[in-house]
Amino acid sequence: MKKIISIIAASAMVAGLASCEQKPNTLSSAEKAEGWQLLFDGETLNGWRSFNAPELLGGWSVVDGCIQASGEGGDASGYIVTDKKYSNFELVWDWKLTYAGNSGMLYHVVEHPKFSVPYVTGPEYQLIDSEGWEEKYAPAKLADWQNIGVDYAMHLPDYEKMHINPVGEWNSSKIVYDNGHVEHWLNGEKIVEFEAYTDDWFARKASGKWGNATEYGLAHEGVICLQDHGDPASFRNIKIKELPEKRAGQQVELFNGKDTKGWELFGSMKVSVDAEGNLVTENGDDKKYGYLGTREYYKDFDLTVEFKQESNGNSGLFFHSFVEGGYQNNIVNGWQCEVAPKNCDTGGIYESYGRGWLVQIPEEKENILKVGEWNTLRLRVEGNKVQTWLNGEAMIEIEDELIGSKTGRIMLQIHDGNDIKVLWKNFKLTKL
Repeated sequence: MKKIISIIAASAMVAGLASCEQKPNTLSSAEKAEGWQLLFDGETLNGWRSFNAPELLGGWSVVDGCIQASGEGGDASGYIVTDKKYSNFELVWDWKLTYAGNSGMLYHVVEHPKFSVPYVTGPEYQLIDSEGWEEKYAPAKLADWQNIGVDYAMHLPDYEKMHINPVGEWNSSKIVYDNGHVEHWLNGEKIVEFEAYTDDWFARKASGKWGNATEYGLAHEGVICLQDHGDPASFRNIKIKELPEKRAGQQVELFNGKDTKGWELFGSMKVSVDAEGNLVTENGDDKKYGYLGTREYYKDFDLTVEFKQESNGNSGLFFHSFVEGGYQNNIVNGWQCEVAPKNCDTGGIYESYGRGWLVQIPEEKENILKVGEWNTLRLRVEGNKVQTWLNGEAMIEIEDELIGSKTGRIMLQIHDGNDIKVLWKNFKLTKL
């Protein structure tokens, strides 16, 4: 493990002096003008609640103008989150730990009963007294990816730039997430910088701790989370400035006509690309459900794709979806735009492992599906509104708050059963 410098360095002193010039948990006129907002008012925990809960369940309090973790939490508990979700932002905060203390700041955390802990979805800025931890738990050693300031289990910091004030004294940190560009700062120095969702990023995800955490880091928005990992920790001056979305109107190539790069396979379906450049999905050997999902999440979008059903065409175009468990699982939570045989509601919307059918198509529109021929399906999701078209004909339109509150993968389904085969081509997605 790299040695961490735990001294009051000049840069840290400057950061500390700057912090002292302004009353904690306040915004200056300049900060207000720049769009900064407080996430902690210095007196209450308003705006915070327990992870996956509608209220604050305990373990956190306000002490002397600081949010304080009691140290009673653990790996599977002790997390509080913001009420609001955030996408692109600069987030700053002051923190101090106790001897051998372990905590963290997470972002883009997705809440769902199937996610028992925040870190299986949200990236973490690690906060830990590295030297104290190794002293206390000797001969155990921290891996580099567990150390102070890291993008946990993903990206290491520049140790030469790390200057940390002693345990019990305040340090200042910052996370920048700007449309996939990520930075970690510590006491005025940038210590980590990377681009999310690149081939390198996915390779790191696949090869390390998150190799079977299918949904780790994929969300482009989510709640911000503070961690109680069993050690007291204090936080103050938590401020955020939201940054503009730069991807609206972006055209995304979901399928390149050559291979399945950008997609991930779940369950037991067979996937190939034929000589004409069509994406072929069909039953696996066990004839059970299978899914091919984008490796990124999409929230608001307009997607057009062509499909042709061969033999039994029982399939579906899923959206705002995620997979339970690892890559061998085939349980998908989310919503399905139905792709099915004649008279089975192609273009309708079904909620998987939830409310079931939200809307089926009118009976008189069942003849729009062209059996054994290419069909054009359009799915538009914007906020709470979902619309579908089949071969240029409007099929359904619904408003649903639950859909609007979620994000997730786009996925192609092969239903369980025999001789199911569907071909796909000409994916065209525009981010809204």
